[in-house]
Amino acid sequence: MTLERELECARACALAAGREISNAWTSKRDVEYKGSVDLVTATDKKCEEIIFKMIRETFPEDDVVGEETHGSETLRPSTRRTWYVDPLDGTTNFVHGFPFACVSVGLCVDGKPAVGVVHNPTLNETFEASLGGGARLNGNAIAVSACTELGRGLIGTEIGVHRDEATVDAVMGRLRALTKHARSVRCSGSCAMNMCGVAMGRLDGFFEIGFGGPWDCVAGAVIVREAGGVVLDPSGEDFDVCARRVLCANAHVGSSLVDALSTVPDGPDEPQKPSVATC
Repeated sequence: MTLERELECARACALAAGREISNAWTSKRDVEYKGSVDLVTATDKKCEEIIFKMIRETFPEDDVVGEETHGSETLRPSTRRTWYVDPLDGTTNFVHGFPFACVSVGLCVDGKPAVGVVHNPTLNETFEASLGGGARLNGNAIAVSACTELGRGLIGTEIGVHRDEATVDAVMGRLRALTKHARSVRCSGSCAMNMCGVAMGRLDGFFEIGFGGPWDCVAGAVIVREAGGVVLDPSGEDFDVCARRVLCANAHVGSSLVDALSTVPDGPDEPQKPSVATC
């Protein structure tokens, strides 16, 4: 499968949206609330418009799914090729001027992640990968870490945006388990950037349950796998791009991270381990 045109398109889209983010970085934010703590800005919407237009001009037969356009919908792609776009992953970071905000553009072919680009314009970092082509950061090959023990690992996760008591208890239970079993824990505020952190060895593992949708993880999944890492459901089962659950790590740490998390039950309102593919 040749995916050079698709990777080129994804890169061009991410860089174009990244320029919009850079231009807006020092401007006053036009902020709306999607929930009690979940935010969206005019920049999110503008970036999604830019990316949708570019993809549709290049690949008019493909489906395009974006967080701001489709975030409240049940996702059922109608073709074999579907693009998943997060125009600004880490909106809360963007609003606060914290430099972990990025554009994520991923393509699924036959329901599987095949192309991914994640671009952080503030740090000037562009991660990219396509099936069989390896993973790169700013054109240079990257690989997951060589850490062999969870106890020596730096693990990423996120608090999420839900504040009901049961979900908060589940999140804090997992943090407690990580504190016990890993060297330390980081929450940077971007699923896509965390996954790229695993791909380049900044993090030894990462997991999140209850993020927004496939636009957060499709690009990162390709990049992690092409960097030599594993991408799973946090239960240890197969990764489902639409389940809103992901765990990625190097191959040594992945199973230990699954074992550590298995001691903490998911909250009743969190997305549950998928029994069948949902995307």
